[in-house]
Amino acid sequence: MKRVVITGQGTINALGHDVPQTLEAMREGRCGIGQLELRDVDRLAVRIGGQVTGYDPEALFNRQQIALYDRFTQFTLIAARQALDGAGLSFAGDLAARSGVVLGTAGGGVNTWDENYRSVYEEGKNRVHPFVVPKLMNNAAASHVSMEWNLKGPSFSVATACASSNHAMGLAFHLIRGGAADVMLTGGSEAMLSFGGIKAWEGLRVMSKDACRPFSANRNGMVQGEGAAVFVFEEYEHARRRGAEILAEVVGFAMTSDAADIVMPSQQGAARAILGALADARLDPSAIGYINAHGTGTAANDKVECAAVAHAFGHHADDLMISSTKSMHGHLIGGTGAVELLACIMALRDGIIAPTIGYEEPDPECALDVVPNVAREAKVGAVLSNAFAFGGLNAVLALRAAP
Repeated sequence: MKRVVITGQGTINALGHDVPQTLEAMREGRCGIGQLELRDVDRLAVRIGGQVTGYDPEALFNRQQIALYDRFTQFTLIAARQALDGAGLSFAGDLAARSGVVLGTAGGGVNTWDENYRSVYEEGKNRVHPFVVPKLMNNAAASHVSMEWNLKGPSFSVATACASSNHAMGLAFHLIRGGAADVMLTGGSEAMLSFGGIKAWEGLRVMSKDACRPFSANRNGMVQGEGAAVFVFEEYEHARRRGAEILAEVVGFAMTSDAADIVMPSQQGAARAILGALADARLDPSAIGYINAHGTGTAANDKVECAAVAHAFGHHADDLMISSTKSMHGHLIGGTGAVELLACIMALRDGIIAPTIGYEEPDPECALDVVPNVAREAKVGAVLSNAFAFGGLNAVLALRAAP
């Protein structure tokens, strides 16, 4: 079995347009959630979100590209370029054939859907742009990344709602560990902050109208975000031979299905995923110092996740730090696990634990160390990243400090 390391990372999200800006915001406990700026916002009941601000696609893409790239694809390409610049990789010959891309997204081209439904149903037009289908399809971002950087190995998208990015990164890990690839670009992206995207989520009645407060007794729902994060996963010996800087090592992954309910999470399913990731990584539970929680800020998710952690870790649960960065950047749905992996790498590399901001009242059903409101300095050697999705689909990654 091959070892898998991370040699590049990139992002654009509500906290920043790159990794340094994002990590600085996480260290400061800064909130990127604010009032939404989008068409027909006055018709929405929920008017806040983790929106990417100060973003001008015309400064980064030409007119032909903008006609072909939905917002979620644009975000992906920006993050992928940062990750590859950091990794110092280019792809030709044998390496191109042994490199690929696996990305997670739940909605794909939601903005394209929204714009063209308006065009046809509201404005009465009878024709749409010929690129609508290739622009909105879920695999658009993965395909454009593969074409932009000549990645000729396994390339595809994963859609498992809120666990999409973790599933994508776990599959990329498996492809390299099993010898099918040497390098994989992986992570996820989402851009659901449009009128139709928010209106659909309003119907579920799980959205907060004022703030995301994971684990706090007065939490009242999730807040959506948007953006992307992309990583370079690389076979360890390949990275070592070329003298690459290693950010962290991916050591375990597990995925489970609750097989129970389409929206209500299961403690048993989540706990099995956590224990499975530990077993795959061959880590004792006591080795984990930090967990980046799924932590959506809904009553059901938070208490079930805390119960699952307590069950999986036993007495060690009291010594764990567990935080939800969704309180800062919002819930990116299919892209959220990728942005959250940045906090995991920061914990391993810099010894900084991102906080759960917005925490106001202790909840006896979430009686863990949730790193409330203020980032913390702590040395940790191994971490977990949790993702538990609608449909009962769970995916947990285990990382440890760079070898």
